[in-house]
Amino acid sequence: MSDLNDLKTRLKIAKSKLKNKNSDTNEKKGVFLGNAFKLGTELVAAVVVGTIIGFILDSWFGTKPLLIIVFFLFGAVAGITNVIRAAKRMQKGGD
Repeated sequence: MSDLNDLKTRLKIAKSKLKNKNSDTNEKKGVFLGNAFKLGTELVAAVVVGTIIGFILDSWFGTKPLLIIVFFLFGAVAGITNVIRAAKRMQKGGD
């Protein structure tokens, strides 16, 4: 009988350790997924905003493809610099 109680105790301990380990792993995955989503959104948003500004300015001034291309490039550069800044903040532990 004591062997059976000993086995039950060891199983409970093993299950609690496994449960704690899984909850820590899931929490870390959520943080990483959130950070990846944030970086991707920042990049895409900057490119989209730059392109929309270029499209609006092109329609006002009548220089159809020129300003769209210029502001697309500005948006891409701004997005990349935002992603680099955010990644550095995340690496330091500020976010």
